Order: sequence, then C-alpha cells, then structure tokens
Amino acid sequence: MARAGGITNAVSVGIAVQADWENREFISNISLNVRRLFDFLVQFESTTKDKLAKLNEKMDTLERCLEMLEVQVSNATANPGNFWRQKGIKKHLWIS
Repeated sequence: MARAGGITNAVSVGIAVQADWENREFISNISLNVRRLFDFLVQFESTTKDKLAKLNEKMDTLERCLEMLEVQVSNATANPGNFWRQKGIKKHLWIS
C-alpha cells in the first residue's frame, strides 16, 4: 500500500512540475510579447514625432507664404496702379 501511495505522490509531483513549466512558458511568452509591443510603440512614437515635426515645418512655410500673398493682394486691391508698375506688368484692359 505504501508503494501505491508513493507512485500516486510521484505522479502528482510530476503533474505539478509539468503545470509549473507550462505556466512559466506562458508567462515568458506574455513577457516577450509585451516587450515587443513596447518596442513597437517606442518606434512608432519616434517615427510619428519626426513626421509631425516635418509636417509642422511645411505648414509654417505655407502659412508665411499665405500671409505674404494676403499682403500683396491687399496692396494690389488698395493701389492697383502701383502694384502693376512695381511688378512690371502691363495693365490689361480687363483689369481695373
């Protein structure tokens, strides 16, 4: 009877060890995937910040150009004769 109990005990220990290894493997896989996700997010943030910075520079340039054009249009509207003389453009009949 003692021998049968020992076998049962050994089987229980073996099952527990197997379950422990499976749990450790599962935890290891989760840890690895969390690390990969973290690395992706860091790379994504870096790339996104770079692209947004470049886009911001382009927007600033466009805003400055637009402001310059608005001033030119405002000046041309207020003083059309001066605008055409400054630009060296002949005034056409259809332009008042």
